[in-house]
Amino acid sequence: MKLFITGIGTDVGKTIASAIITEALQADYWKPIQAGDLSQSDSHKISNYISNTKTIIHPNSYALNTPASPHYAASLDNLVIDIKKIKEPKTQNHLVIEGAGGILVPLNNQDTIADLIQPDYKVIVVSRHYLGSINHTLMTIEALTSRKISIAGILFNGDENPATESIILSKTGIKNLGRIGNEPYFDKNVIAEYADAFREVLEKL
Repeated sequence: MKLFITGIGTDVGKTIASAIITEALQADYWKPIQAGDLSQSDSHKISNYISNTKTIIHPNSYALNTPASPHYAASLDNLVIDIKKIKEPKTQNHLVIEGAGGILVPLNNQDTIADLIQPDYKVIVVSRHYLGSINHTLMTIEALTSRKISIAGILFNGDENPATESIILSKTGIKNLGRIGNEPYFDKNVIAEYADAFREVLEKL
C-alpha cells in the first residue's frame, strides 16, 4: 500500500500524521521534496518520532535550502525541479509519501504536488481547523477528485469542531479516518499511542 499524505495548506500537521501512519503500518517513509530546514528536515523528524525497527526512511529526491514554495526554493539553488527525476524508492514494504504544502503547490512552471501522485497511491488529506479551513479542505478534495485521484480519507488534526467537520464530510462523502488531538507535545510515546489507535483503520484502506 502506498499512502500519499497531503494537507489543506502549510503547517496543518502532515509530518505528525505521516509519523503516526508510518509507525502504525511500520511503513517506509519518503518525502520527495524538502524545502528548507535541511538539518532538521521532515525525514529527521520522522526518524525521531518512530519506534519500530522496520521503517526505512528514503532520501529526498530534492533537498532545497530555502523554506519556500519548491519552485522558488529551487530557483534560489539555481535548479529547476525535473519531475522525471523524482523516482519512487523501491520497497516491498508499505510506503508513506509526504507532500510539501498543499496539493497545488508549484514544483516548476508546469507541475504541482498533484503531479507526484501516481495511480496506485491512496491520498490522505490532513485538515486543521482555522478560519477558511472549510474552503481550503473542500478545494483540496475537489482538486484531487477532478484529477481522478483516489482519496482514502480525511484526518482531522487539532481541537474538534463538529460544525466544520460535519459540513466537510457531508459535502464530500470522504471517509473520516479520525483525529489527532491538540497535544502539548509529540514524542515517540505519543506517536506510538496514536499509531495503536489508528492501526486498524489504516490497515483496511
